[in-house]
Amino acid sequence: MKFLVTGGAGFIGSHLTEKLLALGHDVTVADNFSTGSPANLNAVRNVPALKVVETDVAEDRSTAEKLVKESDIVIHLAAAVGVELVVNDPARTISTNVRGTENVLLPAAAYDKRIIAASTSEVYGKSGKEKFAETDDLLIGSPDHSRWSYACSKLLDEFYLTALVRSSGLRGTVTRFFNTVGPRQTGRYGMVLPRFVRAALEGRDLQVYGDGGQSRCFCHVADVIRALVALAGDDRTYGQVYNIGSQRLVTIRELAELVIARTKSTSKIVFVPYEKAYAKGFEDMRRRMPDTAKIHALCNWTPEKSLEEIVDDVAESMRK
Repeated sequence: MKFLVTGGAGFIGSHLTEKLLALGHDVTVADNFSTGSPANLNAVRNVPALKVVETDVAEDRSTAEKLVKESDIVIHLAAAVGVELVVNDPARTISTNVRGTENVLLPAAAYDKRIIAASTSEVYGKSGKEKFAETDDLLIGSPDHSRWSYACSKLLDEFYLTALVRSSGLRGTVTRFFNTVGPRQTGRYGMVLPRFVRAALEGRDLQVYGDGGQSRCFCHVADVIRALVALAGDDRTYGQVYNIGSQRLVTIRELAELVIARTKSTSKIVFVPYEKAYAKGFEDMRRRMPDTAKIHALCNWTPEKSLEEIVDDVAESMRK
């Protein structure tokens, strides 16, 4: 099969590209290298079945259409990355996510291509539910707070895809990622785990925003890739949304403590108010845990990597 992976030089995209090539597929990577890096593809750069195209799918519609037309399956991962970017440049966030998705969805519908579009747990917003299920109502915050621009843009992507499924027969599926982590992820845009691990390895203080009581579930990128590959080949998933994440809930303070312990670091934990880390009025969710019963029922998918293994993998990658 011929795969197009937008954002294929990014953290998730590069791991997906490696996996698809290992399975014997042809892969075209489309990336503008704004947050991804050619170095992420070093392990496969000489594989004949790989083609890398430097392009911005949000800006170059004609190239996006050409690449979609030439593919069999599209995995759309290109997007604005990280809380810091979202808060500091909400206009870019909206433009990148909405225009980029439109530029791959429309040709996918026109040329009858299979497409999986990546979304995010951010769309659940400020919901107070114990677990988030795909059919839950969503509670997005006020436009006064720029962080919600990301959630709204990704939610619009979801509505766009499902609308095209109904109106045009698009063979599309949405995946909502819950804190995907692992080797190659950078802390440059506020990603918490690589930021913690880097600080611990360097003996610096680990900065925990807020009181550290906010809780998250972290899923290894290898487990996420297994889910994407399974979904790509399953025609029962058209028009559906699937959560992809782990079931182990951990507070950010506990995560910092685990990182220090696993790296045998002498680092300390310091708490930084949100208004110093981001901006006055920044809103965060206290708890975010996925209900993954839907994807488990579909293909028996469940995460295999423990949080300890995740921390060890990230630390080992950074040491190298």
